[in-house]
Amino acid sequence: MLPFGQMCLTPMLRVKGTPKMSIDTLNNPGRFWKGNLHTHSTRSDGCLSPVDICNAYHAKGYDFLCISDHFLARYEWPVTDAAKDAPDGLTLLRGAEVHAPANSHDELWHLLAVGLPGAFAPPSADEDASALAQRCLAEGAFLAIAHPEWSGLTLQDAAAIPDAHAVEVYNHTSALHAARGGGSYYLDAILNTGRRINALASDDAHFNIADRPMADAFGGWVMVRAEINTPDAILAALKEGAFYSSSGPDFHHITQTGSFLDISCSPVDHITILGRGSRVERIHGNGITNAKLPLDRFAGDWARVVLTDATGAKAWSNPFWL
Repeated sequence: MLPFGQMCLTPMLRVKGTPKMSIDTLNNPGRFWKGNLHTHSTRSDGCLSPVDICNAYHAKGYDFLCISDHFLARYEWPVTDAAKDAPDGLTLLRGAEVHAPANSHDELWHLLAVGLPGAFAPPSADEDASALAQRCLAEGAFLAIAHPEWSGLTLQDAAAIPDAHAVEVYNHTSALHAARGGGSYYLDAILNTGRRINALASDDAHFNIADRPMADAFGGWVMVRAEINTPDAILAALKEGAFYSSSGPDFHHITQTGSFLDISCSPVDHITILGRGSRVERIHGNGITNAKLPLDRFAGDWARVVLTDATGAKAWSNPFWL
């Protein structure tokens, strides 16, 4: 039996912007740290100040946070650095949601760039999304395609951002405000082209519902495996793919025994392994905490694990290639 997350996978060539595509990164040294990478403050179109946001996430037990304000001229190009506002124990990563024209619907691109330098230059008038994405990556950012269902993105759009580390499979604000918070189908379509890309869940919180200002917060997060909770360590683990995403359940243990995948987790009603087309293995029940599922039908291709609890909340492993 292999330890937590360790899979017998074919080694891959690594290219700039391409994460490792194996669950064995969840067995990296260290522990899991909980964080949200997509949040907006009063520096752009959010309704809470950076200090109030930091205090709110810290009170909910988060370990790290990125306040990713919209990088637009009308907000004076913010790359929000809220480290001075953070209470002890909450690590702040600097970043922004960057924009450029135009996706397949002739709308602005929304790209999440975590780990930008504070002096990141505004885009030039002729800089398209591909060039902007490459500039973010060159500056060391973890780059994700934001809310693909809300934006109605196509595979043509995905091809324009070829080195993104991840795509949002769940965006809490998009689910709440537009009933388009998903991204799993988009992720799978990209994987089916042979491209390596990971899965991200986030809040995209704006705190803008008058009677419930926290309604769009604390709904989607990442659990990052790292030895220490520092910006550099968290950012490196994100780029490596050493994380899973969740809106509720927790992965506790994933191992391979021969041609089977052993999974343990917080109590859920469904554990599912998904792959190309209709390939699936699953177990259903009440309060399941362990499962042993075969991997044979995923051989030579990609697979990913999804947990679903009794409330419908999910957790998503990153895809891995067998």
